[in-house]
Amino acid sequence: MAVLHRWKRIQCLHVFTRNLTGKCDYDLLVIGGGSGGLACSKEAAQLGQKVAVLDYVEPTAKGTKWGLGGTCVNVGCIPKKLMHQAALLGAAVKDAPKYGWQIPGTVCHDWTTMAEAVQNHVKSLNWGHRVQLQDKNVKYLNLKGSLVDEHTVRGVSKAGKETILTAKNIIIATGGRPKYPANIPGAVEHGITSDDIFWLKKSPGKTLVVGASYVALECAGFLTGIGLDTTVMVRSIALRGFDRQMAGLVTDYMEAYGTRFVWNSVPKRVDKLSSGALQVMWTDTETGCEHKDTYDSVLWAVGRAPETKTLGLDKLGIQLNKATWKIVVGADESTSVPNIFAFGDISEGRPELTPTAIKAGKLLARRLAGQSTELMNYDNVATTVFTPLEYGCVGLSEEEAERRHGGDGIEVYHAFYKPLEFTVAERDASQCYVKVICERGGDQKILGLHFTGLNAGEVMQGFSLGLQCGATYSQLLQTVGIHPTCAEEVVKIHITKRSGLDPTVTGC
Repeated sequence: MAVLHRWKRIQCLHVFTRNLTGKCDYDLLVIGGGSGGLACSKEAAQLGQKVAVLDYVEPTAKGTKWGLGGTCVNVGCIPKKLMHQAALLGAAVKDAPKYGWQIPGTVCHDWTTMAEAVQNHVKSLNWGHRVQLQDKNVKYLNLKGSLVDEHTVRGVSKAGKETILTAKNIIIATGGRPKYPANIPGAVEHGITSDDIFWLKKSPGKTLVVGASYVALECAGFLTGIGLDTTVMVRSIALRGFDRQMAGLVTDYMEAYGTRFVWNSVPKRVDKLSSGALQVMWTDTETGCEHKDTYDSVLWAVGRAPETKTLGLDKLGIQLNKATWKIVVGADESTSVPNIFAFGDISEGRPELTPTAIKAGKLLARRLAGQSTELMNYDNVATTVFTPLEYGCVGLSEEEAERRHGGDGIEVYHAFYKPLEFTVAERDASQCYVKVICERGGDQKILGLHFTGLNAGEVMQGFSLGLQCGATYSQLLQTVGIHPTCAEEVVKIHITKRSGLDPTVTGC
């Protein structure tokens, strides 16, 4: 009780002092040191603002923790892409003999070597972020922040020491963390999440991935690619929110190349056997039958939750979507409380993508510094799923385009193609596909573009510019392709779904 009274006295004294003097500690205080928060803070500092960043990582249930940089740097995009690359190299080794490479002996993968290299790279990025903040005169505080009022933040250190900070404007950019499923015995005790997989010291071995989000499929893809026995358990559909046809091509390819899928199934419990193996029991939702199998690791990839519950948002009356626990924001990233802003994964209705958070953060910093009025444009943001067969897309899915414009209001051009790289290696290209969704009338404005194949992200980046500029189908046809590439198949596309003709590309 004495501690509580002392805290209230400190809080009242500090707020009174700020109100009396009219001066805050900082112009801008950012809670969250992920990609968006760091970009925002550095941009603000360069514009002459006095800035501080609070960042604190709560260890996972398994005790995994990491440094400055947020999800993308530590447990997301960066380690994911590097482990995906390890899997692609494994596929290249299998192709190599067809191209004349003589590989003596058995080729096998060593998890420890890969993990150490990836983890060392991530640690170098952690250090780099700290140096950048210092160079740009941004104060970095390893404190867990929560809101006291619209200008005041309470920071708590690992040792429990409290610090009170004030700022003219406060930005929340705390992102999200993976969820564990509710009411499944053994889920937390024996399972891991994507916050753990990249920091494992030893191979996860035979792995069950529960979930079918892009996180689930990407993890399952690289685990299969480095030679691990991997199964994906799917409750309903894969890649919810993405184009349905494209999602099917992604999972078909994964199944063809060794990933097992258990469809329409939900786990019931996880038990650790005396042997150390994990026994998972699940139910087939279609038949009602129960099944079980044993695994070395169970990776939960059943969604992510925004880091909002410990921020003290309820005390200030900041509006949340009670279904998602995300913060409701305006077009300018403002919350329902003046001087408090939020962006990135924590914001309702925003893409959970690193580049959007970075750009939104920079634009917000410029507006708060009085240097700009430009708002973030969240339309036609391209993305790529780094599964074994990569899937890149920008704009609307076919389902969403039909919902908005009607089936007769859209034209879908498509093609199945074979990458030249697959020919000599004699690899199946059944799932390599391009789809361009256009308005049917007028100039046939492009509404969405979808691509499965090699280097999908590299292919999609340039085309996303076209959609931002309002590209039409006729402009696409006027574009000369680069030969021989997979990307050129996009500009050659001419067969519509409506025609019923075979969309398989033959010859050049």
